[in-house]
Amino acid sequence: MSTRWNRPAQLRTAIVGEHRLTYLPDGAVQLDPRRWYPRTEPSLWDDRYADLLDPGGYLTGSIGGLLVEYGDRAMLIDAGFGPRTIPAAHTHPALGVLAGGDLLTSLKQTGLEPERIETVAFTHLHDDHFGWVLRPGPEGSPFKGAEIIAGAADWAAWREPVAVRAKAVHGGEEVFPGVTAMAAPGHTPGHTCYEIASGGERLIAIGDALHSAAQAAHPEWPVLMDVDQERGVETRRKVLAALGEDGVRAFAIHFADTQFGRIRQGEDGPYWEPDES
Repeated sequence: MSTRWNRPAQLRTAIVGEHRLTYLPDGAVQLDPRRWYPRTEPSLWDDRYADLLDPGGYLTGSIGGLLVEYGDRAMLIDAGFGPRTIPAAHTHPALGVLAGGDLLTSLKQTGLEPERIETVAFTHLHDDHFGWVLRPGPEGSPFKGAEIIAGAADWAAWREPVAVRAKAVHGGEEVFPGVTAMAAPGHTPGHTCYEIASGGERLIAIGDALHSAAQAAHPEWPVLMDVDQERGVETRRKVLAALGEDGVRAFAIHFADTQFGRIRQGEDGPYWEPDES
């Protein structure tokens, strides 16, 4: 049965102080949980976390970007996969179908044109996060006027030509009014989270520090696609500790249709509580 926990995310908006945040859907990717988290017991996915799985037994990883508006200014955090679909047989063994293409339609629904985006900040340089900018198709990037930001260590490891206005960012740097980079290596060398602080409120866009709500209780799970699995575990613990502070919210881009929410403490440990729909 399709629920918020196993379907691709819809366009959703959250307010953080003076900032308006809108998730812009681009597509989705299917994650095979038994391979993505190779040290987990298969029975976990048949029992405790079965509600997170789609009818094919995959976790649903939403793909898109986070629009951040401040007054008449706007930026994006991540930029989807781009106008492509890859069938399961041609992706990674830990993945099913990987598809994008809806980001510009989603942006249009907000009333903004791509030219209004002054900054695109990547959490990391994987193609389901940079697609519309670095592999956009024959017409080129729709965000030609934007400054393109990613962690310094990710740019250092990048081996392809970059026909954009690229900038390396380090932890602690403000990249847009009220938006500060947070170094969060492990998934990639320069993986970066972004904290939006405004009007006494805080939200952290966590990128791929966590891929599913199940990790709220299990930061110790190694992730197959983390370039440094030990450091990935360390980063997850730090991110979850930050989200455990009073009032701090998160945007978890891959969490199906439960992307905006908080870490709560229950009798059985921490869990992900999504914002009300």
